[in-house]
Amino acid sequence: METASAQAGQLITVLIMAFALGLDAFSLGIGIGMRGIRRLDIVKLSFVIGVFHIVMPLLGMYAGYYVSSLLGNVATFAAGGLLLLLGGHMIYSALRGEAVQPFDHRTLWGILVFALSVSIDSFSVGISLGMFATDILLTVLLFGLVGGIMSVLGLSLGRRVSYSMGEYGEAFGGVILFVFGLLFIF
Repeated sequence: METASAQAGQLITVLIMAFALGLDAFSLGIGIGMRGIRRLDIVKLSFVIGVFHIVMPLLGMYAGYYVSSLLGNVATFAAGGLLLLLGGHMIYSALRGEAVQPFDHRTLWGILVFALSVSIDSFSVGISLGMFATDILLTVLLFGLVGGIMSVLGLSLGRRVSYSMGEYGEAFGGVILFVFGLLFIF
């Protein structure tokens, strides 16, 4: 009974973190969608973002496992600190109003740059998660699925909604990561 409860809690935590990371793809997708985007480009971008949301945290988790074996119990505080910094940076960026740099989302280079820019946070979160016992396959697949879905929603919505809403999405994602950082530390 206790194991099932712990697994359910871990699944809920991973889903919330995946949603928080996906909000970055969602918010930046709104900005790209506002410039006009075809449905085929939405599918391509979202697929690549989903792949990056799998690869980046996976790389981060392996780095986190290594750090955890070196640091022991200090790793928990380091992971919490990382999430605090990451969440704080996302909130600061959203409040400061940093805009997405223009690029051509139809080129391979543009797709890769955009996918990397919205997935780099996943690497840091992966490091934090790598310091804990977590189901790697489930975690990265959920990150990828949610990241891909959130980018589809953001890109599609960007065709219809004002750009300012995207800033709130990034700030909300930052708040969620910040709260998880506090929970890891305390």
